[in-house]
Amino acid sequence: MSVSIMTERSERSRLAGEWGEWEAERLLRDSGLKVIGRRVRFGPREEIDLVAREGDTLVFVEVKTRRSESFGAPILAVGREKRKALSRAAVHYLRRVGCPDVYVRFDVVEVVGKPETGVSDIRHHRDVFTLDSRYRLPY
Repeated sequence: MSVSIMTERSERSRLAGEWGEWEAERLLRDSGLKVIGRRVRFGPREEIDLVAREGDTLVFVEVKTRRSESFGAPILAVGREKRKALSRAAVHYLRRVGCPDVYVRFDVVEVVGKPETGVSDIRHHRDVFTLDSRYRLPY
């Protein structure tokens, strides 16, 4: 595969991911959550797609966008390693904002579709996993 095809494919994938995050944000807002952060990064491998508030709960949201479900549900891509990275990023985030006294929850939003044709399905899964036991909240 040539470099230009790989670059084109990764650019298309990046744009689809950003589109999926906007769709997920719209869904969360319509559900009453207040989105307070997008693409919060802590190093090269630790990123939180969306950070939201729901009452006294701080919600860290992983968005998984897929063109179809031919290879399974998008949530299946949130495996052990991804959960560890999200846990690390959440602890970094809490330290950065001064360790607010809030409950913490990890959600996943699945977006199926593509920017050219729109969303064919979107699902919000609440409280998908808990903070990895290796990491402690800074309070």
